Amino acid sequence: MKELKHINKYFYKYRSRLLLGILITIGAKIFALFIPQLLGKAITIISKTSKGEISQEAFKAELTPIILYIIGAAVITGLFTFLMRQTIINVSRYIEYDLKNEVYQQYQNLSLNFYKANRTGDLMNRISEDVGKVRMYCGPAIMYTINTVTLFIVALIYMLSVAPKLTLYTILPLPILSFIIYKLSKVINKRSRIVQEYLSHLSTYTQESFSGISVIKSYGLEKSNYDEFNTLSEESKRKQIDLTKVQSLFFPSMILLIGVSNILVAYVGGMQYINGEIKDIGTIAEFLIYVNMLTWPVATVGWVTNLVQQAEASQKRINEFLKQEPEIKNKNTMASHIKGDIVFNNVTYTFPDTNIRALDKVSFTIKKGETLAILGKTGSGKSTILDLIGRLYDVQEGSISIDGITIDQIHLNSLRDHIGYVPQDAFLFSDTIENNIKFGKENASKEEMIAAAKHADVHKNILNFTEGYQTKLGERGITLSGGQKQRISIARAIIKAPEIMLFDDCLSAVDTETEEKILNSLRKISEGKTTIIVSHRVSSAKDADKIIVLEDGKIIQNGTHESLVNTDGYYKELYLKQLSTKEL
Repeated sequence: MKELKHINKYFYKYRSRLLLGILITIGAKIFALFIPQLLGKAITIISKTSKGEISQEAFKAELTPIILYIIGAAVITGLFTFLMRQTIINVSRYIEYDLKNEVYQQYQNLSLNFYKANRTGDLMNRISEDVGKVRMYCGPAIMYTINTVTLFIVALIYMLSVAPKLTLYTILPLPILSFIIYKLSKVINKRSRIVQEYLSHLSTYTQESFSGISVIKSYGLEKSNYDEFNTLSEESKRKQIDLTKVQSLFFPSMILLIGVSNILVAYVGGMQYINGEIKDIGTIAEFLIYVNMLTWPVATVGWVTNLVQQAEASQKRINEFLKQEPEIKNKNTMASHIKGDIVFNNVTYTFPDTNIRALDKVSFTIKKGETLAILGKTGSGKSTILDLIGRLYDVQEGSISIDGITIDQIHLNSLRDHIGYVPQDAFLFSDTIENNIKFGKENASKEEMIAAAKHADVHKNILNFTEGYQTKLGERGITLSGGQKQRISIARAIIKAPEIMLFDDCLSAVDTETEEKILNSLRKISEGKTTIIVSHRVSSAKDADKIIVLEDGKIIQNGTHESLVNTDGYYKELYLKQLSTKEL
């Protein structure tokens, strides 16, 4: 139960609803326990009437109100049971909602390194399957526990007052039941955790297969992909069966022990009635009904224990993420306005997961309104510079300052609100084109959206679609070409009208003519804004105020287009190569 302590704050939050549900549950069970007493009296009256001890008139007079009481108790019990579910089960849904939001918020807060170390399928499984297991603990487990406790307390008090000896024989199997539950619950907890881990593996593999379905089909790997999935699925099934085998021991044990209790009641109660220790035959019938009323609560002890064990295993997996501290922390709670002066001072960054040094003592300065172009081979550290400016990672050595303030001292939301970022891999959501563009500015007008699309040279393409801006995109924008995705991603950044604009090789999928149109538009809209363009093309960099060339994380060249094309080095070689292939 240690891991489930995390849920206590939600129980406190919904304490009023939960307390009301508990009171209703107790009321429902108390009224339900009236029924065996009334039935016992009815059987006693019938027995006396058959022996001639009561007349027919007295029989009707005594039996009629008992029947009405039974009907009334049953109606009230049914009503209370309905209200019980409406309160306690609803509370579990509220807690599920809050816990999913808490997990999702934590996912939002954690850094990119977290997502590099964890698979998407596992993250999805923890927020869906694991939270679902915890909900079963917060609702059904609590409800049936209250049911069981109330039934036992009220029923045992009454049974002891009527026939103490018979009651002791009735509850004789319960210690054995408790021992079985104690032993099996440990095994269930261990196997439940293993099952959830395998479900995460299965979800991860499925998600990756769906995301890369085009690659799988193009390489003709459907058969091998299916075989691998089948192997993983079979292993998951085996773990599920291992868990089910243990769980299946509960209910036969319950039924056996309840059957033993029934036999003891019938035998011991019958002998006591024969010996005159019990005066009314209805008492035996009453006890038999009590035993059978306790059958389901006793059976649910195992089921509830199972739920609790599964919930604890799932909550442990959830807590592993909730306890992780975000690497990127907001050290300043005061929002601030950013102008756009950026200074890198001997910045060094090494990726912790691979120990690859992406940047090595990089220094440069960009003034507000200037454009910086960054060129270099793949893996030279170009994208890392943009990630550090957006504080997707924190600097390990050296410093980055914006407007003279160290970047980690700037309010994180203010920093990112003032940045328009177009990633190298254009990501679009499974939504309309309009909403994908407005993702950069949710309250943007239609005119602003169209203007941004025109600047990105994608407006005409969108109008050619059947539903225009309301066209629904497939997952990750799969229904669009690479160039269209990049241009919509650019429009999303433009519509935000940020002070700092970061373009990470976002024109690689467009032809040179379209590239020139977009660059001309960007020059106009970026006036007075700080702009950084990462590219493999000299055509994207030639009009920049400053150009730096990276190699293995170090700046090997810097200057303007004119100075660099007249200096032997990487930039001049790239310029001549692209000029000869008519890319300029």
